[in-house]
Amino acid sequence: MPGMWWVVGVVVLAAIFSAYLGWTAQRVERLHTRARSAERALDAHLLRRAAAAAVVAEQADAMELYAAARLALDADPGERESAENDLTRQLRAVVLDPADPAVRTLIATSRRVVLARQVHTDLVRDALSARRRVFVRLLRLARRYPRPSYFDIVEPALPDLPLPIPVPAAPPEDVLPVQVL
Repeated sequence: MPGMWWVVGVVVLAAIFSAYLGWTAQRVERLHTRARSAERALDAHLLRRAAAAAVVAEQADAMELYAAARLALDADPGERESAENDLTRQLRAVVLDPADPAVRTLIATSRRVVLARQVHTDLVRDALSARRRVFVRLLRLARRYPRPSYFDIVEPALPDLPLPIPVPAAPPEDVLPVQVL
């Protein structure tokens, strides 16, 4: 009977180890999936920003800004970072009027780009960290996923949108005021 406990112990350890490997493989898959989704979301926000910049450039008759926006819209994946950085430089050089609805759209989309890039960077960092774990490397758990990469662009610095001044609502006429004793 004493030999039986060794078998039970080995089986329990094997079950715990396989559960850990399954959890690790699932985590690696989930992180890579989330990194790919964040990359697609960042790409969509960058396209919206470039389209909004093209509209602003057409209204302001800024040919260099329009050219940079068109390059960002039409850039191949390998040229995307430099095209987006050029668009950001052009946006910084143009004087923008926050009262214009097209400029407000451009500012809002630029803020979304910043947030999407932060999310993307965090998820890529997490996925790369998971790839460096010992069991992930030894068992090659990340081999079927492409290695995620950072998207390095200059943060757009655009003017702040003026916040609307909240107007206090008048109390309804049928409500009686409360007296404090």
